[in-house]
Amino acid sequence: MNKKTILKGCAALALGLMMAQCNGNKQAAAPVAAPVQAGSTSGLKIAFVEVDSLLANYQFCIDLSEEMVKKEENVRATLNDKGKKLEQEQQDFQYKYENNAFTRARAEEEYNRLMRKAQELEELKVKLAEELALENQKNNMQLHDSIGNFIKIYNADKQYDFILSNSGFDNLLYGNPAYNITGEIIDGLNKRYKNKK
Repeated sequence: MNKKTILKGCAALALGLMMAQCNGNKQAAAPVAAPVQAGSTSGLKIAFVEVDSLLANYQFCIDLSEEMVKKEENVRATLNDKGKKLEQEQQDFQYKYENNAFTRARAEEEYNRLMRKAQELEELKVKLAEELALENQKNNMQLHDSIGNFIKIYNADKQYDFILSNSGFDNLLYGNPAYNITGEIIDGLNKRYKNKK
């Protein structure tokens, strides 16, 4: 197995782990120290990125997260509004039914109409939830591509053999701060994103 194959495999693994859900929580980026060459006998250059800090401070991720929150709030408001209207119609029907305002045929007709409306509301909930899930998946892919492409460009100059991800205790239990390039990656991603905007 050659060096490029190992590098590609680790980069794919690291990038896969980086794509945790954008949560929009603000966390301070880790202090940046100049990366140093790892282990004098191995000759490998290794660095790591704190994914939680990256996602909390990468403006593109923050913007995507805020956009999704707004869309989720709009969906919730739409569904609540429709639900309240349906509930009011059901209460009106119940009141009229109890006060004999309907013939039997008319009561069945109105009951069936309200049942269809309730079913349509349930179908709308499912449809909107699926749309939000698809959009979230699309956003995660865009985020993944953005970070992955930037790291390729970044590493063209830096020539690291491995860039690992660190998200809590998931992957890297300890990393010497000298190998932490999170701040550089965040700064570079935000600068590129600002220029694209």
